[in-house]
Amino acid sequence: MGITTTAHLNFRGNARRALEFYQSVFGGRLTVITYGDFGMPNGLPDTDRVVWGQVEADNGFRIMAYDVPSQAEATTGTAAASTTWRENGMTLTGQPYFMCIRGESVEEVGALWGTLVDGATVVEAYATTQWAPAFGMLTDRFGVTWILDVAARHTAA
Repeated sequence: MGITTTAHLNFRGNARRALEFYQSVFGGRLTVITYGDFGMPNGLPDTDRVVWGQVEADNGFRIMAYDVPSQAEATTGTAAASTTWRENGMTLTGQPYFMCIRGESVEEVGALWGTLVDGATVVEAYATTQWAPAFGMLTDRFGVTWILDVAARHTAA
């Protein structure tokens, strides 16, 4: 029996746009179900928001997302966007998670970087590092921080 881990991202009204963007980067099948699809009457604030969404690609990429109901926003307040930055050779962040994409070639991962970087803030440019053939970090236009790297080839001692 096998298991998989899938990141589930929580948005505040832009889950559909985020999922559509991730599909344009990674390919695959997009599934979006709105609160209205589940029977919420038209005209209410959350009718068009995503209650469940997913992008699933044949290459193994999978991500899920939904929009936090506006009622929850009203009672908890909209969280301030956390940022991630480099300072004195260290990565500093207020975010509780990063998404990591690891591939086997510089070209394969570089192509993903080239599309994911659209509208993003680059934390660390995609380049060769001491620990990997290539590594880069960015915060996309939706506030999600991504690490993209190429698996290092290890040799037995």
